[in-house]
Amino acid sequence: MYDTIIVGGGPAGLTSAIYLRRANKKVLVLEANVCGGQIVTAKNVENYPGYSNISGYDLSENMRKQVLDLGAEIKYETVLRVDEDKKVYTTNNTYEAKSIIIAIGSKNRKLKIENEDKFTGRGISYCATCDGNFFKGKDVAVIGSGNTAIQDMIYLADICNHVYGIVRGESYKGEVSELEEAKNKGNVTLLFNSVVTKLVGDDSLEKIVINDKDEINVSGVFVAIGQEPNNMMFKNVVDIDENGYIITTNDVKTKTKGIYVAGDAREKILRQLTTAVSDGALAATYAIKEME
Repeated sequence: MYDTIIVGGGPAGLTSAIYLRRANKKVLVLEANVCGGQIVTAKNVENYPGYSNISGYDLSENMRKQVLDLGAEIKYETVLRVDEDKKVYTTNNTYEAKSIIIAIGSKNRKLKIENEDKFTGRGISYCATCDGNFFKGKDVAVIGSGNTAIQDMIYLADICNHVYGIVRGESYKGEVSELEEAKNKGNVTLLFNSVVTKLVGDDSLEKIVINDKDEINVSGVFVAIGQEPNNMMFKNVVDIDENGYIITTNDVKTKTKGIYVAGDAREKILRQLTTAVSDGALAATYAIKEME
């Protein structure tokens, strides 16, 4: 029996683990992939207090090591469901706890067009810093209008032959200074009012079709169109809104006593590294108080 099981090893979940261990609670972190969540793939993190510039990987590793040094357990297992009696079922085991913190984050939003799954890993990627080097010297496209898409273009422009920035609307929504940096790259072309409607190739991606008419030869497409929650395995113990996010009361509490949610999985105005860490601290504090 654990005092608290944390589902998710991103910044929110790891922060919860730090606070709980400092209160001498027995803690298990369950993570399906790698600790750090989405931030682990960020080339540079420049908006986290205390660091003018640090890679997402290094920041995540610092958090993970801190959690382990404090004595928390981390197991790499996929959670299938959670019950009201605080049982957590994974692909490998069943665990019990006095409280649960859901910090599962969100997942990459897909284009939802034909052949996307077929070409995933064969031309389609959702992480430029992870896969960019596979396309060194080749032509690629980045789909999206936010900060991630802009940062991906800047990163890829230094590796690839040419980068096409594809935007559904008439403008980018990211930081102006970074957009200017991308524009100043000599090998970046921005395509506005453009939608990828077809992915073409045999064994791997060879070209894309824009607005059902214009073809562009590219070897890779990097999708950066945002995130979506992955909360349906918790629907029996929490309320979920129309967008799939967990509904909370008093910041991070759910409808089930002893089950909390922290980070991008919950309904909130701002989804940033700093707000995830804040949620993690708050969820742990509530859990500690209710165990006293």
